[in-house]
Amino acid sequence: MSKKKEKKAGKHMKKSQLAEKLITFFQMRPNDSFGTKQIFHSLNLTTHPLKMLCMDILHEMIEDAFLQTPEQGRYMLNDHGLTMTGTFCRKSNGKNSFIPDDGGEPILIAERNSMHAMNNDKVKIVLCAKRKRRNPEGEVIEIIERANDTFVGILKVDKYYAFLLTENRTLANDIFIPKDKLKGGKNGDKAVVRVVEWPQDAKNPIGVVVDILGQTGDNDTEMHAILAEYGLPYIYPKNVEAAADKIPDIILPEDYNEREDFRDVTTFTIDPKDAKDFDDALSIRPLKPGLWEVGVHIADVTHYVKEGSVIDKEAEKRATSVYLVDRTIPMLPERLCNLLCSLRPNEEKLAYSAVFEMNDKAEVKHSRIVKTVIKSDRRFTYEEAQAVIETGEGDYKEEILQLNKLAQILRKNRMASGAIDFDRVEVRFEIDEKGKPLSVYFKESKEANKLIEEFMLLANRTVAECIGKVPKNKKAKVFPYRIHDLPEPDKLENLNWFVNRFGYKIRTSGSKTEVSKSINKLLAQVKNKKEQNLIEMVSLKAMQKARYSTHNIGHYGLAFDYYTHFTSPIRRFPDMMVHRLLSRYLAGGRSVQEAKYEDMCDHSSEMEQIAANAERASIKYKQVEFMKDRLGQEFDGTISGVTEWGVYVEINENKCEGMIPMRDLDDDYYDFDEKAYCLTGRRYRKTYSLGDPIRIKVARANLERKQLDFELAK
Repeated sequence: MSKKKEKKAGKHMKKSQLAEKLITFFQMRPNDSFGTKQIFHSLNLTTHPLKMLCMDILHEMIEDAFLQTPEQGRYMLNDHGLTMTGTFCRKSNGKNSFIPDDGGEPILIAERNSMHAMNNDKVKIVLCAKRKRRNPEGEVIEIIERANDTFVGILKVDKYYAFLLTENRTLANDIFIPKDKLKGGKNGDKAVVRVVEWPQDAKNPIGVVVDILGQTGDNDTEMHAILAEYGLPYIYPKNVEAAADKIPDIILPEDYNEREDFRDVTTFTIDPKDAKDFDDALSIRPLKPGLWEVGVHIADVTHYVKEGSVIDKEAEKRATSVYLVDRTIPMLPERLCNLLCSLRPNEEKLAYSAVFEMNDKAEVKHSRIVKTVIKSDRRFTYEEAQAVIETGEGDYKEEILQLNKLAQILRKNRMASGAIDFDRVEVRFEIDEKGKPLSVYFKESKEANKLIEEFMLLANRTVAECIGKVPKNKKAKVFPYRIHDLPEPDKLENLNWFVNRFGYKIRTSGSKTEVSKSINKLLAQVKNKKEQNLIEMVSLKAMQKARYSTHNIGHYGLAFDYYTHFTSPIRRFPDMMVHRLLSRYLAGGRSVQEAKYEDMCDHSSEMEQIAANAERASIKYKQVEFMKDRLGQEFDGTISGVTEWGVYVEINENKCEGMIPMRDLDDDYYDFDEKAYCLTGRRYRKTYSLGDPIRIKVARANLERKQLDFELAK
């Protein structure tokens, strides 16, 4: 074709012809991105109509995921390849999805194309042919790694077969169990079942009973069921306990020789009244007028737990102790956490200590981190220490009052630096010997709690600075930090928009200190106002979650550039990691492998979140159990959550939370405003907003689902 004819052809082109040219153009250059001028020039699009037509097609190709825009105004082939690997997310309604490893958009996986993958399985999918104006779909072609194959539920045992009935919201089908795989389970028992097979053409997966937890409704059964549901252990392995039993409980002469001796210095612990594992103790003595030596003494767990031992491996796997309503599931065997390592009164104990020389202004003049031997003089509960602070009378009153003075200054300075002051009330239950909740009480953080908190923060920060703070031309050694990122800007904007309704405002830009100070100002302004709980809750939701990492970015919420966890090695594995690396580096040892420790940090962060979820589930169970004796009763409450499926309400007198389902708001058709946290009726314009007072009646209490349903009081 002559150039003349080619030019003419370029002036008049059908949409399908131009689309074909664009497809060929991008497929021949899969790794390059192009601006519109480059595309127009390459395809010889010289007229305005052709350029406009090209833009229309480019936008359609982006909508259809054929193209992507790596940056504004540039286009390139969206070439995932035919296959992708990622995580499968199962939904009981069949609308499963796939999250690509590279962080791309979720892809719909119909049940017929799921290969019976389970929730959170690592899978490989192939992309299906793209349907116009429809979201992309995929088909699972390989299950690379199973995430979870065990489920908790109630056994339904018939004459010839059995099923496990689950409340799991990711599994739509009950699990079929052959009669010879019941492990003695009876009808109505709570059981843990492992899925062993899910035939391609079968509706139900096939499972075997792993463990019988007991009769439904029994307290131990239900607490074990919560742990099993979250994949947490509910029994301690016998071989690990046996290894702990072999550890001698005597302190050897060489241990005394290589440690600083604090046995004659006034030392005490302050802990919750039901605590058995005392991680930390404080000592104080005057050095000269106006100068104090304060010791933060931490149980020297890694002296007893050797790296790579069976105890260490079990602790690493668990990563944290788990605190349910009525029990603690310890990270370490009981002999270690309650006996050998626990800093019990009147017993000589080995400790790892951060020792500070401080003046009356709480300025640290000198600090050192050393191995010590201590002897606690007294075990205080928080209530006992608080009574000494309030009355000025009691055991070791001079020491407690002086520590409290220093702690208050430390706290004041921290807040002035931009630390955020979230002081949330915790709900606790008084329970009888069978685990039945009798009453609700609220745990508040008082001066005694804050005294301990400030010195633990000081020790943690000092340890992190000791390893992480190096001269500019030197690289810090690998170390686990406790990090907390800045809030996402759009969440801050939403928070500001929300508090504006109540006449408050926060900064959404500027330095991180300026932003955090404005949040603190807001939290101070709402103290003792009716909207306090609500604004604190929404502010907390705007924050990121703290986690562990070897990549230090500082701790935004505490306003620290360096922070780690050193003070609770009995109940947190990261603290054991910190103790070991601290000893290694203080002795001049080389840096460890970053990738290995980052994996351990990730695992610890994940287990911390799982443990928190299990704790919340146990509280929820007790709330439902507590309220099921109050069906039909009316209470004053506050709207604590608004969603498209209903309104959550927290009862004022006991903080128990339930939901008024949308189906019960039948006087109008309601629209949900996610940004404003409210429902608004189309016809009568009635609104239900977060923080509104409301009177409710307890309608239903479903223990199996840990769910309370309320209805509006007439």
